[in-house]
Amino acid sequence: MNRIVVVGASAAGLAAAETLRREGYDGTLTLVGDEPHTPYDRPPLSKQVLSAEWAPDRVTLRAPIELDSLGLELRLGVAAGGLDVANRTVRLADGSAVPYDGLIVATGVRPRRLPGEGAHVLRTLDDALTLRERLGPGQRLVVVGAGFLGAEAAAVAWRLGAQVTLLEPAPVPLAHAVGEEVGRVLARAHLERGVDLRTGVTVTEVTEDGVRLADGAEIEADEVLVAIGSLPNTEWLADSGLTVGDGVVCDEYCEAARGVYAAGDVARWYNPLFGVSMRIEHRTNAAEQGMAAARNLLDPGARKSFAPVPYFWSDQYEMKIQAYGYLRGHEEARVVEGELEQGRFVVGYRRGERLSGVLAVGMPPRVMRGWRQAIAVGAGWGEAVG
Repeated sequence: MNRIVVVGASAAGLAAAETLRREGYDGTLTLVGDEPHTPYDRPPLSKQVLSAEWAPDRVTLRAPIELDSLGLELRLGVAAGGLDVANRTVRLADGSAVPYDGLIVATGVRPRRLPGEGAHVLRTLDDALTLRERLGPGQRLVVVGAGFLGAEAAAVAWRLGAQVTLLEPAPVPLAHAVGEEVGRVLARAHLERGVDLRTGVTVTEVTEDGVRLADGAEIEADEVLVAIGSLPNTEWLADSGLTVGDGVVCDEYCEAARGVYAAGDVARWYNPLFGVSMRIEHRTNAAEQGMAAARNLLDPGARKSFAPVPYFWSDQYEMKIQAYGYLRGHEEARVVEGELEQGRFVVGYRRGERLSGVLAVGMPPRVMRGWRQAIAVGAGWGEAVG
C-alpha cells in the first residue's frame, strides 16, 4: 500500500494513524476531519472543560510537533461526502477526492436532537465552550436525558450554581444499561443536591422559553441541553456498498470490505469474547480499536480478532463510576462487593451463564482488576460471584 486514508480526526483516527507509522508504514497517510481542530479528547468536555477547570487547549491529544512527526496529510475542517469502493476514492464535501489503497473509517457519532431551535448539544469542543459561557449562579438549565452525558453536565451545572432540571422518559435513569438498583443510586445523588430530577416525562419540543412535554406542559429555562443519545455518522456511506446498520458493520477483525476497516464510535463489529455484534461509544475502546484496525489493515495475513473487555468511566459529583464488560441486555444484576446504601459497591451483570460485566462506584481501581480478568477469561456466573 502506498496511500492510506483515515476519515475521522479524533481518538480512534489518531490512534490508527500513529499505529500505522509505528508499525512501519511509510507511504502517504491522509487524516480527514470535519472539525477545524487537531485531534482532541472528548470525555473532559462534559466535566473539566464545561466546569472551566481546564483551558480548551488541554484536551488536545498531541502537540503540533508530535503531529508533524507523523508526516500526515491533514485535511481538517472538511467532511467526507462519499465513498467509491470500486475506484478506492473518498469524496470530500469541498468537491475534492482522495484516492486510497487502504481506508479506516472513524467518523464517530453526532448528537440526536429535538424539534425546535436554540438548544445546546454536547459533542464538540465548541459545544462545550458555548454552553460554559451560559452557565452560572441562578441560571436555569434544563437537561433533557439523564444518561451519563446528561448526568455529568447536570452535576457540573449544579456545582456552578445553576438551577438544574433533569428530565428523563424512563422511570429510573440508566436502568436499561446498569439495572434499576444502580439507576436509583445515581438518581439519588442528584435529588440529594437539589437537582429537580423528573422521570417518566417525555420532551417533545424545544421552545423559545424552555421545553414542551408530551402532556402539553412547559418548563421554562434560560438554557436547554439535549442529551438523548447519538447517531453514527454513516450518511456519507449511503451509496458505497458497505453494510450500514447502526454503524459501519464489520467482522471480528474490524473489516467492513476488502481494504476498508472501521474503528471507534461508528464501528459495529462482532466481538467474539461476548459472541455479539456491538457498537461502543467509549474513549478507551476508540483508541484500542483504532490500533487494532490499523494493524489488521497493514498485515491481513496476521490479522487478530478485536475482542476487548470494554471499559468506561463517569464522574458525577464525588462519585467515580467505572465499568468493565458488556452490560447491555443483562439478565441479572447483583451486588458482589460493598453496599449500595454506603455509595461504595461493585455490581456484577449476568448474560446467560457467564459474568458479562461489572460496575463499581467509589471503589479503587485495584478492586476492578480482578473482575476485569474474570470477564476476559469468560468466567461463569457462579464461579465469579459465588
